[in-house]
Amino acid sequence: MSIRVMLVDDQMLLRTGFRMVLAAQPDMEVVAEAGDGAEAIENLRSTAVDVVLMDVRMPRLDGVEATRRICAEPNAPKVLILTTFDLDEYAFSGLKAGASGFMLKDVPPAELLSAIRSVHSGDAVVAPSTTRRLLDRFSPMLPSSVNEPQHKELERLTEREREVMMLVAQGLSNGEIAARLVLSEATVKTHVGRILTKLGLRDRVQVVVLAYETGLVRAGGGQAF
Repeated sequence: MSIRVMLVDDQMLLRTGFRMVLAAQPDMEVVAEAGDGAEAIENLRSTAVDVVLMDVRMPRLDGVEATRRICAEPNAPKVLILTTFDLDEYAFSGLKAGASGFMLKDVPPAELLSAIRSVHSGDAVVAPSTTRRLLDRFSPMLPSSVNEPQHKELERLTEREREVMMLVAQGLSNGEIAARLVLSEATVKTHVGRILTKLGLRDRVQVVVLAYETGLVRAGGGQAF
């Protein structure tokens, strides 16, 4: 079955370019387009979509608020933020709103296609190193909760799962976490999956955001205790 994609961007020329790239793929189909966030939300009421390619700077309703509203719905499609500037505040806000990752608009077509497939399969498409730089830069926008009680959700985690969560938040890949904790990558992947389930998160990007919000780690990647 094809991956059903909606393109959301106020520049028709960009949507046309993305549509041509996606149309050449046997496993993808552009099923809807929108020129702003409000139109995107309206389209989703009548069209089944798997992945939304979401611009952030648009008239009427920007991509961040549209992402927040879309991701709040049950069985929501995955959202991939498209941004002009690497690590801008819009990308950060989009991740906090529920997006599964972000990419630059000038990304090579092969990387865009790979990202869409990854998001559709449930993975995040922000590299661990990029996630860390993103959170280090914009963590001042997060609530200052280091000295406050941590979210009760974290109490559901085992000691090992909390270790894994902290390492994910510090920008380590599954392979690096496995080496650090002397575990197999498969075991680390299992732990990450359990963390997502217990905390009700969509992907590892959301794990990172929550770890910073709760003060589990501090800006710069250090532990909060």
